[in-house]
Amino acid sequence: MKHLQIMMALFCFGSIFAQEETPDAYKKRVLETAEIDFLSSYYSQEGNNASVTGGIGTEQLSDATATIVLSIPLNDDDVLTIDAGISAYSSASSSNGNPFDITGASGNGYDDDDDDDDDDNDRGSNAAGSVIGSPWLASTGASRSDVWSSVNADYAHSSEDRNTFWNADVSFATEYDYTSFGFGGGITQLFNEKNTTIGLSGKVYIDAWQPIYPTELKAYDDENGNQNQGFFNGVTIRNQNGNASSQWKPLNGFATIQDKGRNTYSVSFSFSQILTQNAQFSVFLDLVKQQGWLANPLQRVYFGDVPNFYIGNAASIPTYTSASNTDVFQLADDIERLPSSRLKIPVGLRLNYYVNEVISLRTYYRYYFDDWGMQSNTASLEMPIKISDQFTLYPSYRYYDQTKADYFAPYEQNLSTSEFYTSDYDLAQFNAQQFGFGISYTDIFTKAHLWKVGLKSIDFKYNNYQRSNGLSAHFMGIGFKFIVD
Repeated sequence: MKHLQIMMALFCFGSIFAQEETPDAYKKRVLETAEIDFLSSYYSQEGNNASVTGGIGTEQLSDATATIVLSIPLNDDDVLTIDAGISAYSSASSSNGNPFDITGASGNGYDDDDDDDDDDNDRGSNAAGSVIGSPWLASTGASRSDVWSSVNADYAHSSEDRNTFWNADVSFATEYDYTSFGFGGGITQLFNEKNTTIGLSGKVYIDAWQPIYPTELKAYDDENGNQNQGFFNGVTIRNQNGNASSQWKPLNGFATIQDKGRNTYSVSFSFSQILTQNAQFSVFLDLVKQQGWLANPLQRVYFGDVPNFYIGNAASIPTYTSASNTDVFQLADDIERLPSSRLKIPVGLRLNYYVNEVISLRTYYRYYFDDWGMQSNTASLEMPIKISDQFTLYPSYRYYDQTKADYFAPYEQNLSTSEFYTSDYDLAQFNAQQFGFGISYTDIFTKAHLWKVGLKSIDFKYNNYQRSNGLSAHFMGIGFKFIVD
């Protein structure tokens, strides 16, 4: 997937509980009226460790997301929630799946926007007619931008005494090289006069790649290694010294993906306890098992124990790893390859404390480990400050650190003798800090109306994210909640 993961869940809009008089007694209705949430966000990042180009190169990316969530009370006890989202991104890193398709002041390239496979014959060239590319420049290949879309439906039921809740959901998401189908459900039980809560849930995702490979590897496979046909016809391949050479070939002749599936199974357990009138504590544990093709087929790997080969300007080879390189590109040794299974276990806790009518504290800590050798710690603090009946501020801080995965090595530090390898810096050792603030407006009595739709709240959030390896990102999100009379 293209995003840092990149998809941050920063808004949480809770259900509204109300009372409705019946002939026999008062009964809490799970959701009194239909609610509509409109959410929108914008994310941008900069960095110099692009995984598509083997751990170096531009990581510039921007992403705009829009989501609508519709919650409908079916009766006193049941709620149907449907949310649909769309995310449009532009990625300089992903565009370099085909780095030889360039346009601009220094190039005369062909645009392959309508070719989802980055056609091997689309090549940019400089004024001298040489094919060029660079990990530090964005190309105009089809993989430079895409639209991710998703839809999810959730059915939730509450018992008469409001002590037991269960839900079932189904989801679907797609983008140009990946599709995902998911389903799951859970149950929540309240005890001790609703002071204690236990939850158990499960989720299954059945996903599939429509793999897009780096252009030079796909061309090598298409032509069975013949470097006088297809993309390579008329293209000069150069060795480390800048001399023409016909010796380049990917590791083991490049093996394409045979098993294109990726399945994820997760089980989550949660426990929450009201400690005092002002304090609430909760703990959670997740078990996540992934199986299938867990690497990204578009991400290159360069080995330190094999010769290097390039396409482009020989004079720029000595400065290949510098952003000053605009016209030479190193041919991949292979794509990243990772184990076909992964077990991930995060365990965490929360402590929320109500200080007074103005200030509350929300603390969070999570420890994570997996069988790829990664461990991480996450700690965050949010401090809602109620400045009036309608406005609340949310300053926040988050710290994160992780160890590297067993299979990670930087550019040209993996070995061709290894079974698994990657230069994806999401799997590297680093620490990160995130500073944020938000503001929430609540119209308690929903005075603002448009026909039968009343405005309930507006939430705005901003985060600034900084990694120790140089990646920086900004996130802005806004959400509107409406109720339908």
